[in-house]
Amino acid sequence: MFLETDRLVLRAFAESDMDDLVELDSDPEVMRWLTGGRPTPRAEVESRVLPTFLGGGFWAAEEKPGSAFLGWFELRSRDGDRPGEVELGYRLRRSAWGRGYATEGARALVRKGFTELDVWRTYARTMAVNLASRRVLEKAGLRYVRTFHQDWPEPIEGSEHGEVEYALEHPDWNP
Repeated sequence: MFLETDRLVLRAFAESDMDDLVELDSDPEVMRWLTGGRPTPRAEVESRVLPTFLGGGFWAAEEKPGSAFLGWFELRSRDGDRPGEVELGYRLRRSAWGRGYATEGARALVRKGFTELDVWRTYARTMAVNLASRRVLEKAGLRYVRTFHQDWPEPIEGSEHGEVEYALEHPDWNP
């Protein structure tokens, strides 16, 4: 186990999580702001997604008690990040939406990063029109930094409004 909160367990991914990841990425509403609702093909989950998750920085989120798979969280450095800078991310089943799990997991990861992992800056990005994710980031303590536009090979509805970045630096963190 990587991290435990009042209602969640975040643990390392395993090969046995394949079906849960395929199911998660098959829900058009879950994928709405990522692919316009198109599911991730199982072959892609097998060849790209799960191997990336097994490589570290991603944790399967389970509900306590019972260990029901809810989705995943991410806290990891990306290419181009400065030392001590990490990206925060998450994807949860629709049945977990509106129950505070995203905020609870995000806050716990921010805390762990600043108190145990030598993180100095945590950032997250989402589509400008994804108001629910923006609110989660704000509740987790991150602050709006900028709006930016990227060229996507297959733009989805709302992409014309750009993406937003939120961030929090360790000195500004209020545990």
